[in-house]
Amino acid sequence: MTPADMNLVVVGAAGRMGQTLIRTIHAMPGVTLSAAVERSGSPFVGRDAGEIAGLGPIGVPVTDDPLRAFVEAEGVLDFTAPAASVEFSGLAAQARIVHVIGTTGCSAADEARFEAAARHARLVKSGNMSLGLNLLGVLVEQAARALPAAGWDLEILEMHHKHKVDAPSGTALLLGEAAARGRGIDLDSQSVRVRDGHTGPRAEGTIGFATLRGGSVIGEHSVMLAGEGETVTLSHSATDRSIFARGAVTAALWARSRNPGYYSMLDVLGLTV
Repeated sequence: MTPADMNLVVVGAAGRMGQTLIRTIHAMPGVTLSAAVERSGSPFVGRDAGEIAGLGPIGVPVTDDPLRAFVEAEGVLDFTAPAASVEFSGLAAQARIVHVIGTTGCSAADEARFEAAARHARLVKSGNMSLGLNLLGVLVEQAARALPAAGWDLEILEMHHKHKVDAPSGTALLLGEAAARGRGIDLDSQSVRVRDGHTGPRAEGTIGFATLRGGSVIGEHSVMLAGEGETVTLSHSATDRSIFARGAVTAALWARSRNPGYYSMLDVLGLTV
């Protein structure tokens, strides 16, 4: 730890991503874990965050007081649940710190709360924090723009572990939004998320989603553009959750010197138009 290190809080510290974030912060230069937060009543409150993450003691006990943790930090890394992330965004706004959100399954009402919090916090939110996946999104947008809907059908296939609770995944929706931008259409009105029974011919210009769940798959995403006699497939495979954690830390470091606002990983990567 050096005086210039960015002090970060991990919320949902005992979860799969929380533990990965703790290990990643411990290993990456320029950042320090200042606090780890769990819900009130969790059996992990009071335990050493390093021991929970498999590092051994690091002198950071898990707390159930997020506001106090935020006030004493510069940023919070959040891969929790929509309701929790909304609450944390309000606290991050009070503390005037960076809030990196990797939570998926958020509603339009949740997004409105995030936008309100971003008037005072530096908020970075993405359906996927992987640097490679966000680059894939840019390529998907370019491909969707270059290959017209009249001759190219666009389908998005994703698979995740059996414990994932939202579908399609936030990443699949991120890729769908990228494709919709490329096509100049509205994703909500042009997406097909369920096919069952006699569906009839595929409607031209729609974006299809297929969702698979099983085992311990961290994340597999493919975007297929199917034309007459040829298919273009753009894909990304996640084999280690640490890619999301490293992306989140990178986002926090980037946002540290920015003004309050609502940012995405494309801003972090310098890929916004």
